[in-house]
Amino acid sequence: MSVTEGTFTPKPGAAPLPRMIRAQAALETRMLLRNGEQLLLTVVIPTLLLVLFSTVDIVTVPVGTADGEGKAVDFLAPGILALAVLSTAFTGQAIATGFERRYGVLKRLGASPLPRWALMAAKTCSVLVTEVLQIVLLTVIAFALGWSPHGNPFAVLLLLVLGTAAFSGLGLLMAGTLKAEATLAAANLVFLLLLVGGGVIVPLDKFPDAAQSVLGLLPISALSDGLRDVLQHGAGMPWGDLGILAVWAVLGLGAAARYFRWE
Repeated sequence: MSVTEGTFTPKPGAAPLPRMIRAQAALETRMLLRNGEQLLLTVVIPTLLLVLFSTVDIVTVPVGTADGEGKAVDFLAPGILALAVLSTAFTGQAIATGFERRYGVLKRLGASPLPRWALMAAKTCSVLVTEVLQIVLLTVIAFALGWSPHGNPFAVLLLLVLGTAAFSGLGLLMAGTLKAEATLAAANLVFLLLLVGGGVIVPLDKFPDAAQSVLGLLPISALSDGLRDVLQHGAGMPWGDLGILAVWAVLGLGAAARYFRWE
């Protein structure tokens, strides 16, 4: 007895690659948003910092804008947006991926029909979706606090994309080379150090001259300064900051691709 093709349903086999990536990205996003620690890093801390330092005179910040006027929130909002990218693309992704690697999740996913590069693409899509939600929330709060942004939206988008690429590469490099517990400690430590010394809340000119030249080369400093130049001062394309972010993105993603261990 002959059986024609398609008699049995559902037909065995892997789903189309775009559908697999979308499904994995949706799963990654749900897992991230359900995690209390991740929500603390990605939503609660940036929101509290924005509200607190915009309404309470704790740190003296420059408030000049393109029209010569401004409020503390005009200085703080771009830095907090940069912090949101750091918290999601670097800290959150490094911790989550590190523990997935420890528990064998990545090993099992690597044996599934989903290619490993597609898994990384799904994780990147999850990071981008989370960042969009963060930026919308923080922007609404900043407007409520009296924020008056200026500048070219395309320059802002380019800064955020390059910043995400740079921090994602560094986060995956950490998660793929260190043990999960070491990744947890190191990622949180780096987050705190960059929060203080990356120009997010405390202006870089508050540091000694020698330290400024070093801190200015950090990806968080380039992202926060670039966003501030555009959104607070109405500057054009911040090529210097974009160049620093591009270098970090190439180095981070290249090192992650070379040294990432799946087991």
